Amino acid sequence: MKLIQADKDRLVFHLERREKRSLCEILKLYPLVPEAYQQVSKTAQSDAIKASQQLLEEALAAQRQENKKQVLAMINEPERFQETESGFHFNLSVSQLEWLLQVLNDIRVGSWIALGSPDTEKGEKILLTEQTAPYLWVMEMAGYFETVLLDALNGKQG
Repeated sequence: MKLIQADKDRLVFHLERREKRSLCEILKLYPLVPEAYQQVSKTAQSDAIKASQQLLEEALAAQRQENKKQVLAMINEPERFQETESGFHFNLSVSQLEWLLQVLNDIRVGSWIALGSPDTEKGEKILLTEQTAPYLWVMEMAGYFETVLLDALNGKQG
């Protein structure tokens, strides 16, 4: 995936066919962060905290549902991916790019959680099993796409 054109409102990336397939497949996994992962408080258990937690979970569920609809619409939008001889041109506005970064981050973090949330900086190893191994690939691919998008966004703004 490579930025090939940028102006103040739109960015165009070139994706090889396998990159488009990979991007679409990992986007279909959204959301991956478990619903109960976001906590209002990790220690307090008062009725007010429990009520706040319920409100947070309801708001996040609504946001995830809307994002899921937008993800599926984006994947299926004919103008979004324009076929070329060598792959596809992938068109995004700046606001769509920023939204896509949030979605990809959810997928990356959710994959990390599915892998047991290892702290690799402290030497913890990622323990792969038949069930968790695909999440390593998903986490790495989401990180790859995030890096390309962030580089494009930073280059465009800088």
